[in-house]
Amino acid sequence: MSFKFDKDLSFIIEQFTEVRRLLDEHEKAELTREPYKSKYAAIDLLKKIELNLNNTINTRQEEKDIDLVKLLLAITYLNRGILHVDIEELKTAEEQFMKCDNVLKGKELEPGAVLSILATLNQLGIVWSQWNEPAKAKIFLDRAEQVYKDFKDKKNSCDPIDLASNFGIGDSKGLNTKHILEKIHTLTLYYQAQVYGALKNYYKSAVYCHITLRRQLEQNEVTQDLDYVEWALNAATLSQYFIGNKCFTQARHHLVAASYILQKYENMMKEEKDDITDKITPSEYERFKHRSADIARCWAKYGILLLSLSKHRLIQEAEKEINPNKARKSKLDFNSEKDSEKSYDDLQFNILMDDIKPFINQITDKYVLDFNDAKPVFLNIQKWLEQAKSYYTLENHASDYVEIIQDISQAYKYLSFFEENEDRQAKMHKRRIDILEATVKELNPQYYKTACRQIWTELSETYSDILDIKMDRLQISEDKADPHALIKINHLAKSSIKNFQLFLDSLETNSTDAKTVTFPHDLVQPALGAYFQIGRLYGKIITFDKSIQLKNIQNTINAYQFLIDYCETHPEAAEIMKQELSLCKELVDLLPMRVCKLRQELLEQ
Repeated sequence: MSFKFDKDLSFIIEQFTEVRRLLDEHEKAELTREPYKSKYAAIDLLKKIELNLNNTINTRQEEKDIDLVKLLLAITYLNRGILHVDIEELKTAEEQFMKCDNVLKGKELEPGAVLSILATLNQLGIVWSQWNEPAKAKIFLDRAEQVYKDFKDKKNSCDPIDLASNFGIGDSKGLNTKHILEKIHTLTLYYQAQVYGALKNYYKSAVYCHITLRRQLEQNEVTQDLDYVEWALNAATLSQYFIGNKCFTQARHHLVAASYILQKYENMMKEEKDDITDKITPSEYERFKHRSADIARCWAKYGILLLSLSKHRLIQEAEKEINPNKARKSKLDFNSEKDSEKSYDDLQFNILMDDIKPFINQITDKYVLDFNDAKPVFLNIQKWLEQAKSYYTLENHASDYVEIIQDISQAYKYLSFFEENEDRQAKMHKRRIDILEATVKELNPQYYKTACRQIWTELSETYSDILDIKMDRLQISEDKADPHALIKINHLAKSSIKNFQLFLDSLETNSTDAKTVTFPHDLVQPALGAYFQIGRLYGKIITFDKSIQLKNIQNTINAYQFLIDYCETHPEAAEIMKQELSLCKELVDLLPMRVCKLRQELLEQ
């Protein structure tokens, strides 16, 4: 559409063009010393335009001309507001957006106004979100959704008119106005997803995230402006929400879509690299590798949680046979988060269905039942984590590397549950020990205290898991005094104690008197749990030397007594450690009799 202007309006259009030139220069320039210089200049020009337009409205007689000038005035307010957002003057920005909204009252569905009002309502949603007022932001975004719907439903409606580009201030990037309308609406949906998240309505947030991603794919067929890496990362991130809600079909679908889009982008990059222009920069390759590693980690989380929940489910089934009433309640709790009103079945990328079909069955979306089911899941987890490790190295990304190592350990742990052969179970746990010990040796506890604590605790538990396997075997063995078996058992018990002690030493309490110690709230359960386990492990050590037996029993009593004393002076800890506390009290009452008996036997020797 073209417009004819008289001399006054033509001068205003020239000023709009100058605003566009200033903004284009700002984008190209390296404005490190005065980053907002061009934007302040553009704001000053827009103020002059606003003054001229208001004067024109006051002097014009024809309603048609006044309506056109008002649309120009709305565009002026909108762009001033955007610039004030850019220079972090949010209150002034909000005032400008509200002026635009007021000017367009009653005109929202007009072809020349719809793009401006939608952009304005989006901007108001952003401003109120930045002010941490999501409920207020939602009011404007709800209006934007309704305006879009009403405009689309309007019978015999014309295409929207991009007045801003016609007047020289817009930047439509060659898109027709229908596509501009759809892109603005996609932004509305994206902002709604963030607002619902801030309001803790995670279901709605997930739905809006998916719709946004789906529309971006569909629009890319025309616009060809999709950020493939960003899209893939967002789809993979959304999958984590579905995983958390045990919706593995939807989680897998989003992860497969993310991997497919990333692979498609990689192929495009290879084609670009072969081109003489070599458009892909090293930083873009780095970004691709970084996000590929992140998506691999999302896949690994999918597999690990699938194994974990499958284990939990089988344990519940076993409980059902032992105690039907308890198991029925447990089963109900397990599925309690399934809300019939919250359906995820339609959350698919239909445009990709044919493309992703070959990749969809690389991993199951059903619970695994036995080792044959679990093994392929584990192998996929292993593959994804090795891929992630190639980017997140110990040298350059120590914290992430440690998390990946812990995920590998967890994968072995869950796989061992499905393995019926005890020797192979023990080997899986031994593999966990090898990778965890190799990692913790490379970490400086001063700088990676939390990571070291986590690994020491996991090592303790892993040594203890192998110990339990060996103890069970010893119980059914005909030779209960097999020296090799006893040495192995004692080594496992002492190694578990050693790592628990490393964890406790890192707490730097410098006291063995529980009444003078106070652990941070988040460390109460791990610390007292370590004391409880140390007491239990000293009782597992097998020796025929009565003096060593006496020393081990005393160590058990000391550990249990520490837990008891701490809970007496910290009532909140008593609630946290309720079961352990009861057992400790019982054993501390009984073990002194064993001590007396051993001492008597030593005297009689």
